[in-house]
Amino acid sequence: MSAPTHGGRAKCLQRLVRLDLPVPRTVALSFDTVHRFTSGYLPDVSGILAEFDEKALLCVRPSSEDPDWGGPRAVLNIGMNDARHAELCERIGEASATDLYLRFIQTYAVDVARLDAEMFDEMDGTGPEALSAALHRFEEEAEVPFPQDPGVQLAEILRSMARAWEGTTARLLRQAKGAPVDAGLGLVVQEMTLGRGRGESGSGVLQLVNSVTGLPQVTGRYLSQSQGREALKGGVKSIFLEKDKRGASLEELAPDAFGALKHIAALMREKLCEEMQIEFTISNGELSILDGVRVERSARAALRIVVRLAEDRIITRQEALMRIEPRALSELLHRQVAPSSARDILGSGIAASPGAATGRIVFTSEAAQASAARGEPCVLVRRETSPEDIRGMHAASAVLTERGGMTSHAAVIGRGLGLPCVVGAATLRFQANRRMLVAADGRVLKEGDVITIDGTSGQILAGSVDMIEATLDDTFRTFMNWADAERDIGVRANADTPADARAALHFRAQGIGLCRTEHMFFETERLTPMREMIFAHDPKDREAALELVLPMQRADFLELFRIMQGHPVCIRLFDPPLHEFLPTSRAGQRELAEALDIPVSDVTRRIESLTEYNPMLGMRGVRLGITVPEIYDMQARAIFEATVEASKDGVAIVPEIMLPLVSAKREVELVRARIDAVAAAVRAETGAQFTFRLGVMVETPRACLRAGDIAEHTQFLSFGTNDLTQMTYGLSRDDAGRFMSEYVRQGVFDEDPFHKLDTEGVGELLGLGATRGRAAQPDVILSICGEHAAHAESIAFCREAGFDYVSCSPFRVPVARLAAAQLALADKMK
Repeated sequence: MSAPTHGGRAKCLQRLVRLDLPVPRTVALSFDTVHRFTSGYLPDVSGILAEFDEKALLCVRPSSEDPDWGGPRAVLNIGMNDARHAELCERIGEASATDLYLRFIQTYAVDVARLDAEMFDEMDGTGPEALSAALHRFEEEAEVPFPQDPGVQLAEILRSMARAWEGTTARLLRQAKGAPVDAGLGLVVQEMTLGRGRGESGSGVLQLVNSVTGLPQVTGRYLSQSQGREALKGGVKSIFLEKDKRGASLEELAPDAFGALKHIAALMREKLCEEMQIEFTISNGELSILDGVRVERSARAALRIVVRLAEDRIITRQEALMRIEPRALSELLHRQVAPSSARDILGSGIAASPGAATGRIVFTSEAAQASAARGEPCVLVRRETSPEDIRGMHAASAVLTERGGMTSHAAVIGRGLGLPCVVGAATLRFQANRRMLVAADGRVLKEGDVITIDGTSGQILAGSVDMIEATLDDTFRTFMNWADAERDIGVRANADTPADARAALHFRAQGIGLCRTEHMFFETERLTPMREMIFAHDPKDREAALELVLPMQRADFLELFRIMQGHPVCIRLFDPPLHEFLPTSRAGQRELAEALDIPVSDVTRRIESLTEYNPMLGMRGVRLGITVPEIYDMQARAIFEATVEASKDGVAIVPEIMLPLVSAKREVELVRARIDAVAAAVRAETGAQFTFRLGVMVETPRACLRAGDIAEHTQFLSFGTNDLTQMTYGLSRDDAGRFMSEYVRQGVFDEDPFHKLDTEGVGELLGLGATRGRAAQPDVILSICGEHAAHAESIAFCREAGFDYVSCSPFRVPVARLAAAQLALADKMK
């Protein structure tokens, strides 16, 4: 018997029997057998019943390959009829016997005969009159008497459960949980132990760990004179120290059974290599084990459980690594909405950055900064964010946008900051001018109202909710050390600020794979010189304006180098179009005119002259560096001067300079010549010797195709999969969210290509670029630094293509480290 043929429950019960545990007699039916029940095949009921005592009551439970896939509800007390009722009245008392019979009639009526459950609502009492009324109502509604033959009961129940599994609704529900279309169902027929009797009797569950924390703790629930999990709907409580209705705990009521349960749970942990929850009954003091299921657990509990199992040498460290889903680590790195907390859902969008936060609604970056200054948490609400919103995002507790997808500005920056973020929240109506949101149910939310953003689920909740704090303890660090010992590809972080760099180091990134310098220019003291540079009439004026920015940039890079302590730092030179630094509102334009002491009309004309039909494909990146070279000259000097200063601390610094949006080798030649000249000047001025690496951010299809030419002039090629996906598909990543779900639903795309790397189309370009780059320059370093980098599918592709490292947001570094380790282990297992 195995899980793929009979299901997990059947397999577990078989192992419990082999451990010589007190498991009631059980018959398991295979997937194939149960499937045939739906096509007219008659169950061999007589053969099944022959395995049990003729007076035994039976239960039937589902046994799917994965318990998370669900299944039809268990049916208890099969074989209960008028004659059996009379016998049980003598043995366990009339009240208990009648209650069992009534429950069976109701279950059979609803789950097997498919009668309306409300037919029993008007019935009062639980005595003989109620039983007689229930039998009468069944016959009245079903137009046949309630079946008295146990064989008929069992046959109908088996057929009904098989049909329920193969129904459309059930199939769609389990497919949503990852089950294949043809997932099978086994059935387990088991002798009942009643949990009723004149001696100590009842049912319960027990486990040895806390499901929330994963710490050792005997927890469970026991209810006297009851049977089955349905009687335990109150859930798993903190322990059997909880008193039952008689004011006593199980340890007091049945100390021998309680001791045996703890021993059995420990034995199951050791032999089944898992923390298990035992379902049991006690009948007149005699213990029976009905089932063992994997303990339900939070993400933090799951991690603690596998680490303890490995440390106790029950499983290997490698097996422990394979048991944790990489994306589950995100729950440990961020605050989360408590599972027990009520959710008043206002709307939903794309879960762009995990974690949860509560705050008052604000609609501008200035309001977010003011709120932070007062010490009040806030949620920044925007139609979409832009680089101008960086300071507001830093000040906010969470971000909500009407537009955007997984690689929109808000999503990328949110993940980098570890900030909960929901984008593309089309179910809400944004009325920014009126400072209000309107939910689908008509509720109006105004500035100052409190909401909660759940970036893990994509939900927007009304008011505040209970939270679970992030946990990064010794268990987490131990687990990640095991992952690092197995992985065979590097993991760096995308980090733009000192805070990002500290987070990257905290999460054990092996360097910074992408530092986007443009975010450094939006600070107030830098914005004005940048705008002066934009309005300058000649190179000398531009240089004069940028001289004010130079010391600030140098300080930025110096701090990054010192934080990273000799780890590689890859700095991407200025990328965005210049118009992003100019005000869009009339008031902002008047303020700029006043600051520069020029007419407003001059400001307006300059803004109009910089306007482009498609700025993301216009004068930005290396194109700006060639046409306005003073920007890159200033940045190169800041990098080299910071390198010289940081090297005085005794740590060797080799900065990596990356050119964005390259399409041709001549672009690299032109910029490299100027950077080399700046490096020579700094060496001459300081008398210090240093080296640097120059590379290209490969984010245009042409750069992939001509990677051989480009690699001859570079030390590394870093593939920016965000823009490369955008240009390959001809899709705006900020607008694709409007129709992407429909495309995925209709099968145009398997998944949003901005969320999951398209290994066929974009992947072919990556493969070509890697192959041609390495052919021209065998030592060239290859990496990807887009938002795809932390996904297991992307890492698998990069390993196969021979990439050296991936670079992702700091808070996704642990996810990438674990995914890389699992891929390496999977290869070893093959």
